[in-house]
Amino acid sequence: MGRANHSVVSELILLGLSKSQNLHILFFLGFSVVYARIVLGSLLILVPVTFNSHLHTPMCFLLIDLSCIDMSLASFTTPKMIVDFLQKQKTISWWGCYSQMFFMHLLGGSEMMLLVAMAIDRYVAVCKPLHYTTVMSPRVLVRLLLSSYAVEFVHSSSQTAFTLNLPFCGPSVVDSFFCDLPFVIKLACKDAYLLQLLVIADSGLLSLVCFLLLLVSYMVIIYSVRHERTASGSAKAFSTPSAHITVVTLSFVPCVFIYVWRFSQYSVNKILSVFYMIFTPLLNPIIYTLRNQEVKAAMMKIRTRHINSKHTL
Repeated sequence: MGRANHSVVSELILLGLSKSQNLHILFFLGFSVVYARIVLGSLLILVPVTFNSHLHTPMCFLLIDLSCIDMSLASFTTPKMIVDFLQKQKTISWWGCYSQMFFMHLLGGSEMMLLVAMAIDRYVAVCKPLHYTTVMSPRVLVRLLLSSYAVEFVHSSSQTAFTLNLPFCGPSVVDSFFCDLPFVIKLACKDAYLLQLLVIADSGLLSLVCFLLLLVSYMVIIYSVRHERTASGSAKAFSTPSAHITVVTLSFVPCVFIYVWRFSQYSVNKILSVFYMIFTPLLNPIIYTLRNQEVKAAMMKIRTRHINSKHTL
């Protein structure tokens, strides 16, 4: 941001989820528990997969990366929101606001690209099982992840760079619990209609296109699975894709509504933002651990060892 912007507006005021002070303590306790479960749920996936050699597979490698992204995505908004529930004046500096926007779009876009990589992994595993180890080699996985982070770094940098050059002279009130591009752009002194269209085209439509492509790819996988000869093999092959479809729906649908079909009521946008930023990272570990028998078995082994170690003491 230029010096003129800082000389006029040095910080933003966040209105938060609700103006009712009576709900703030309840929100503080509730979201503190939710954030603790997000961190715990991600660790419950990271620890078994990392320390169990039988789980060093391409799918589990991608699952570890998804858990790290979910935990990081929630950490850029939830702790600040929890602290603000105890504050009368909820403020954030300009650079803190830009940091939120940059890392949220970087991590959110990387998660979308990661879900595409997971779809590729499941397609190869179900439709080309004999070539799975060759196609999904460690080198291919690393290249997929590095490419996704590189693309999303350019995507996030370009959006925040354009916003950085806008003049801001007030008002400085954001009707949300975190900084997001559509809310901040509206505070600019001059008309930023073209930049709003850029945000919609760059974030909303890309999310919609990726969502539709993922749905088509999983429809192909489901079609292939249903033509398996054995019912047991079909059920086993269908379990992981069905979990992926659930995660894709939870991740993309709120994002599409936030950026493509924006509601006139801010309360609806806040609910969708809370679901995308907080409850999706909370539900992802639950969905994957419930649908992935290998991860569940590894977690049970760790639990058994912990109980046995207590008995020996």
